[in-house]
Amino acid sequence: MKQKVIVLLSGGMDSVTALYHAVKNHEVVGGLSFVYGAKHNHKEIPFAQLHCQQLGISHQTVEAKFIANLFNSSLLIGGEAIPEGHYADEVMKKTVVPFRNGIMLSIAAGYAASLEADGVVIAAHSGDHAIYPDCRTDFMNAMSEAIRLGTYKGIKLLAPFVDIDKTEIVRIGMQLNVNYAATWSCYNGRDLHCGVCGTCVERKEAFELAGIVDPTTYE
Repeated sequence: MKQKVIVLLSGGMDSVTALYHAVKNHEVVGGLSFVYGAKHNHKEIPFAQLHCQQLGISHQTVEAKFIANLFNSSLLIGGEAIPEGHYADEVMKKTVVPFRNGIMLSIAAGYAASLEADGVVIAAHSGDHAIYPDCRTDFMNAMSEAIRLGTYKGIKLLAPFVDIDKTEIVRIGMQLNVNYAATWSCYNGRDLHCGVCGTCVERKEAFELAGIVDPTTYE
């Protein structure tokens, strides 16, 4: 049975795929993005808005710039330079924004309850597990229980990609006709994808391993 859901939507490959996956499997009543002071927010969020517009889905943006003011991460404006290398490298821990998903999911749960939705969709995947504690299955299970207990309707946390990697997400997205040219990954947030930060490397790797042409223009 289809559920009414909202989708956490950054405008990146994973969350845009999760949006189209949710449209196929559920009734999507909203997309929710966060402006939290990330260096690439201004590149990502227009794509989140675009996909929601194309699908006829209401899109909301939450201003959460207190995160950049209070938290320490190279991902945030004012932080140190974005490290280069593979996503799973130890140095990539510098890009962790402490408890980001916990904060965003808490707000999303309140928004979902206000819309009388049944669930919240997040695109966390197994490739994130290496460096992001708040993307791991144990965290998602715990957060799911907290959201269920903290809402009258017993809202569910849906993480359909939590046990698969980005390569498989790309394969799913191609079946759903996702336009990956209209997504953004690069943490640096310049005019083009840098091609050397962890998320760019992972993006290139996902297309290559999936045997799909990468539509991205890199510096």
